[in-house]
Amino acid sequence: MGSVSVVIPTRNDADMLASCLSMLHEQTRPADEIIVIDNASTDHTAAVCDAAGVRRIPVSLPGIAASTAAGFDAAESGIIARLDTDSRPPTDWLERIEATLDRTGPLSAVSGPAYFYGANRLVCWLGRHAYLGGFFWAVGLMMGHTPLFGSNFALRSDVWARLSGTVIRDNSRVHDDFDISYHLRPDMTVTYDPMLQVGVSARPFANLKAMRSRMAMTVETFRVEFAAEPPLRRLAERRRWAREHGRRP
Repeated sequence: MGSVSVVIPTRNDADMLASCLSMLHEQTRPADEIIVIDNASTDHTAAVCDAAGVRRIPVSLPGIAASTAAGFDAAESGIIARLDTDSRPPTDWLERIEATLDRTGPLSAVSGPAYFYGANRLVCWLGRHAYLGGFFWAVGLMMGHTPLFGSNFALRSDVWARLSGTVIRDNSRVHDDFDISYHLRPDMTVTYDPMLQVGVSARPFANLKAMRSRMAMTVETFRVEFAAEPPLRRLAERRRWAREHGRRP
C-alpha cells in the first residue's frame, strides 16, 4: 500500500470546505495527508483547517492554477488526489482511486464524472450531461485521451514530477485541470472511471455573470495552451509515439 495526499485549493469558501473535509474524514481508505491551499481567503478558512487538523498552505499568487501547483508541489505521497472546495466525495473515493492507480502503474492518472447539486433538476441534468459530458467528449477528442476533471482526479507523483516545471502558474484565468491535461506526455495514461463520481455545486450555472466568467477562462486557457503547442501538432505527436511503441492511439 502506498500513500495518498489530497489537495484542495480554496478561496473564501470556508463552509463548503468544512463539508468537504468532513467527508474526507469518513473515507474507507483514509488520506495520509490533506493539504488545503488557501488563496488569500478573508473568511474563517484557517479556523476550519485547524478544526479539521489538516495542513493549510497560504498562497498569495492569484488563481486556481497557482494554487493547485503549489499543493501538488507540497504533497509528499505517491498518489496526489485533487478536489474542489465544493466537491462531495463518496466514502470509497480514495479507495477506488488507489485501486485504479495500483492497477495502471507508473505515469498514470484517473478521473471521473460528477453529479451537480444546489439547483433545480433541469440545471443539474444539463450540468452533468451537456456541460460535463461535453467536456469529456470534446476535450478528449481534441487531446486524444481522457482529460482530467478538476473536481475529481488523481495522478501518480511521478507524473507531477515530470509536469511541475511546465504547467502554468502565473495566469489566474487558466483552468488548472485543462492545463495539466494538456501537458500530459504520450507515455502518460489517463483512466476514465464512470463510477468514480463526486458531487459538485451547480453554482457556476447560477447566473449569466458566473457563466460568462467560466467561459472567459476557457477561452483564455485555449489561447495560452494552443499558442504554446498547437492541438494538431500535439495530437500528431501522441499518434506517432503510439505507433513507435506499438500502442493504440
